Amino acid sequence: MTSFTDQLSAIAAKAFVAQGLDPAFGQVIVSGRPDLAQFQCNGALAAAKAAKQNPRAIAEKVAEALRAEAIFRDVSLAGPGFINLSVTDEYLAQAMNRVAGDARLGQPVKQKPEMVVLDYGGPNIAKPMHVGHLRAAIIGDAIRRIFKFVGDTTVGDVHMGDWGLQMGMLISELEIRRPDLPYFKPGFNGPYPEASPVTLAELEEMYPKASGDCKADPARLERARLATAELQEGRPGYRAVWQHFFDISVAAMKRDYGNLGVHFDLWKGEACVNDLIPPMVAEMKAKGIAIEDKGALIIPVKEETDKQDIPPLILIKSDGAAMYATTDLATIIDRVNCQNPDRIIYVVDHRQGLHFLQVFRAAVKAGINGKSTMFHLGYGTMNGTDGKPFKTRAGGVMRLDDLIQMMSAEAMAKLTEHGLGADYSAEERDDIAKKVGVAALKFADLSNNPIANYVFDLDRFSRFEGKTGPYLLYAAVRVKSLLKKAEAQGFKPGAILPPEEGERDLMLMLGQMPDAIADAYKELAPNRIADFAFNLAQVFSTYYNAFHMLSEKDEAKRSSRLALAELVLKELELCLDLLGIATPERM
Repeated sequence: MTSFTDQLSAIAAKAFVAQGLDPAFGQVIVSGRPDLAQFQCNGALAAAKAAKQNPRAIAEKVAEALRAEAIFRDVSLAGPGFINLSVTDEYLAQAMNRVAGDARLGQPVKQKPEMVVLDYGGPNIAKPMHVGHLRAAIIGDAIRRIFKFVGDTTVGDVHMGDWGLQMGMLISELEIRRPDLPYFKPGFNGPYPEASPVTLAELEEMYPKASGDCKADPARLERARLATAELQEGRPGYRAVWQHFFDISVAAMKRDYGNLGVHFDLWKGEACVNDLIPPMVAEMKAKGIAIEDKGALIIPVKEETDKQDIPPLILIKSDGAAMYATTDLATIIDRVNCQNPDRIIYVVDHRQGLHFLQVFRAAVKAGINGKSTMFHLGYGTMNGTDGKPFKTRAGGVMRLDDLIQMMSAEAMAKLTEHGLGADYSAEERDDIAKKVGVAALKFADLSNNPIANYVFDLDRFSRFEGKTGPYLLYAAVRVKSLLKKAEAQGFKPGAILPPEEGERDLMLMLGQMPDAIADAYKELAPNRIADFAFNLAQVFSTYYNAFHMLSEKDEAKRSSRLALAELVLKELELCLDLLGIATPERM
């Protein structure tokens, strides 16, 4: 099945072909003037330019052919060659019944699915997750869900920062504090204790202390560098204690991401590609791709067409240390070896744009990306009401777990304010509040274009009115309640009848969901789905207030209206699920 616009475009394309013109000119879109028509085709203007003909004359011939199609109840012209189209009520009813009977609600499966790796994590070992990790997780997981639904095979990779100097700082800090631990005894090769010698809280305290000491004392920094080198060379005790750091950190990440409803298929980090770096660097040197410059090893990536200076990628520093770019290149090799993806999408702060430009160009130059195309989806920042990056009231970076708890608490306050769920158990109210809080947080982010900055407003995001996550949850739950009441009275959804006056808008809106999903997929823009879901909820609210549902005496009309309500619920829940938002059964 396809969307209304795809079906109508196919018909219009034939009319253009009949005039000896490119079928692409038959593209039909939803009308920008719903007072004039339901759909429009503007291809006559472009066709006239290509064929050097009068646009009005072309539009008239195409319109004449379209009037012969039984699907249209009205075909008219406007301006220099705009074709206005409205479909019959019978077509709308037939289309609604087809969508209602389709498990995918009219969304076709991609004919040529691809393997897509999505990188949307980036947290660091031993550091608490904070709001800076929020947008990558929310946007990346939504894109993964959309791609998977469209038909691609997807792999979500958290890609942790678990290697490098920060690990040397932590290991040396623990050795300074507890030199008696077996991990630090010369010549001892195990077995090492199964339990971690430190807790996550201790790790989180150790890192800033070690980092500060290394900045203040060159000797302390050198000790951290030595520990880093020995870790990367495979010293057993250091590898064992590193594994403890990794395990307890990942457990906390899985908890925080789980509370956010974000899924990853791979829990890999930079350490996974450590052994790929030496042969990669050697090969790049042998091919002349990596060259020496002032003791460092670099890859020039500037191209003749560049309008600004693009510095070379530093592969190995003059002191022999690898860079983030080095591990990113090795990670591309790992992904090609393990997943052989058609596409790799990096959902990372837009401020990393130059970094990824360098990495992508270096990967292509070295030929390590296989068949993969690489794309950086750079997102904007979440700002406070002061317009600056969001902070706690004390001015610090807010932990992700604290933010989720804050959203849940605000959601509970809003539920109480509206008198929702007052007679539910405490457990159910807590579950609903968590879902409402996460919905408020996610929808606030995903209703914006990913590249845009947005302002975090706790009160506005958690309201049950306006373009918010709680509003959409309430809209979906209200339809659930309606259908449950209908079932209790013995009423069931049935065949959808041709629309009465006032029903067309709802049917036309229901038919737009495949377009919203297709646009979100093509543009990597979940906000397309968020916009559609909000518009659908609004149109249904108007419909619900205008038409009798359970009190309708005519059984056929009542069954048709219940079927429309059921279809609204299915589309709303699908959209919310694609955005990573869970819908409670009641509120």
